[in-house]
Amino acid sequence: MSTAPVLLSSQAAAVFRDRGDACPGALRLHPADDGALARVRIPGGVLRVDQARALGRAARELGDGELHLTSRGNVQLRGLHADYGGELAERLSAAGLLPSWRHERIRNVVASPLSGLDGHGFADVRPWLPALDELICASETAAGLSGRFLFALDDGRGDVAGLGADVTVRATPDGDAWLWIGESDRVALVSAEDAPAAAVLAAEVFLESSRGRAWRVAELGEAADDLMGEVLARLPQGRAAVAPSWPVGVPPRPGVVENPDGGTGLSVLAPLGRITAAQWTQLTAVASSEARLTPWRGVVLPTVTADRLAALTTAGLITDPASPWLGVGACTGRPGCVKSRTDIRTDAAAALAPGGELPAYFSGCERRCGRPRGDHVDVVATEAGGYRISVVRDGRPAPATTIDDPSQLATALAAARTDDTDD
Repeated sequence: MSTAPVLLSSQAAAVFRDRGDACPGALRLHPADDGALARVRIPGGVLRVDQARALGRAARELGDGELHLTSRGNVQLRGLHADYGGELAERLSAAGLLPSWRHERIRNVVASPLSGLDGHGFADVRPWLPALDELICASETAAGLSGRFLFALDDGRGDVAGLGADVTVRATPDGDAWLWIGESDRVALVSAEDAPAAAVLAAEVFLESSRGRAWRVAELGEAADDLMGEVLARLPQGRAAVAPSWPVGVPPRPGVVENPDGGTGLSVLAPLGRITAAQWTQLTAVASSEARLTPWRGVVLPTVTADRLAALTTAGLITDPASPWLGVGACTGRPGCVKSRTDIRTDAAAALAPGGELPAYFSGCERRCGRPRGDHVDVVATEAGGYRISVVRDGRPAPATTIDDPSQLATALAAARTDDTDD
């Protein structure tokens, strides 16, 4: 495959990085206020039960005992001793969670968590996952991607297609696949069999065009629209297509997942994405074969009977679709992050109230680590000890309301989450 840089015709201003990506991984630990942090990539969020148990043991024996789910379906281990990096790597390798040390930070893949389970979607994208991961790890070029680059495999329901991935593959009603790069209107239609290779090719073309100076496709600006032309030139069986208008899917709701064949699975959420050692032990005890971590900080357990839901409810996981925790997220906050202005998770828990359709995300500072895409309520701690609340729609924040007294946060948040302003 050619490695010559792709010359882009668009002249829109682009964002180029003049330093390497410092995104943490399983081998590159990040020093935090509560100890070292490791981010373990779990492509598609899919963990075999033995792998899930290995992660749980690592969290208990090397870290703070908890597993922290990310907005990409990955896992963070926190509170690690700085000298435990080697042992953690050995444990993850033995569990099959580090197939390539050179590629471990770039194995960022989200996939429709209910694919093949609930009868929705156009295809089961799970077979794409191992194929894509193997191709990523085999690509010398792909090793140059940043730890922020994201692939998405959508089964047609539109759930992960809206997460702002750099490369998105979506199943079509006819058994093929659409390929997107960033948010361009240009689309390639490829066979389902060729979809994983096409996704890796798109990532390689991005790297060649940016010459390693951009971490995400969006940083190329309008020039990103030209990437698809080069991809199509290298895809003998691919062809240009008109971008379809697809419905935006919703995350899995907590509770029982009904299968078309009469079987069931279970879907649960972790409060603020944090799962204790006891909760993780209960999850792995209930799981039959695998656990699927979702980009919405939840876990889907395939082929599990409905009567096992009670044990997960007792463990403190979110199993009720009417729970006030639904749609509420937060960054790490204090004491784990020195940049946070307050203990954001404690304030978020105190501000919980039932009702409201808009998700809400609490941030300890303006960096807003882990915030969601799409419409949501943006809650940011201020230096004075209060909060700024703003409703974000179509990527545009409305004028913020400042709450000086955190005790008034619950009322203001409830009002913002029911905001029906038409922008």
